[in-house]
Amino acid sequence: MDLTFVYSPLTRGQPFPLGVMATAGFFCSLNGFLQGHYLLHCAQFDEEWSAGYRYIIGLLVFYTGMVINIHSDYILRNLRKPNEIVYRVPAGGLFEYVSGANYFGELVEWFGFALATWSLPALSYAAFSLCFIGPRAFYHHRFYKEHFKEYPKFRKALIPFIF
Repeated sequence: MDLTFVYSPLTRGQPFPLGVMATAGFFCSLNGFLQGHYLLHCAQFDEEWSAGYRYIIGLLVFYTGMVINIHSDYILRNLRKPNEIVYRVPAGGLFEYVSGANYFGELVEWFGFALATWSLPALSYAAFSLCFIGPRAFYHHRFYKEHFKEYPKFRKALIPFIF
């Protein structure tokens, strides 16, 4: 979601393609509608739900992912000066451990949301996000390794210390 409404207008370098932004906006709107419909009209939460461990842990995981995502996007946006097109290796935050720290943050957000809501649509979207974002993280990781000789050898593609 941040790709559509936050990252795109704030990015430096080459302009973000309007078609990609519009498609992402449509997709995020459709997902928001489906998630909202399920939570408002299909899910049934009792009064104790918000005190349950799934909800509390899910919220903590969600907010952790959100902080990672926002901080990682901040690092990426500030890699370039305005209208600069050169590629640089991101550093700081979780970029010290993974090439796709922003992607990792987004996945943590969605899996946290799925845990907090305990809903199949949210879990499905989290799994879909992993299938869509995972290959992008591996592509970026490979790109950095091929184009930057000094790229850290221990840095993983998506999940710190794992892969």
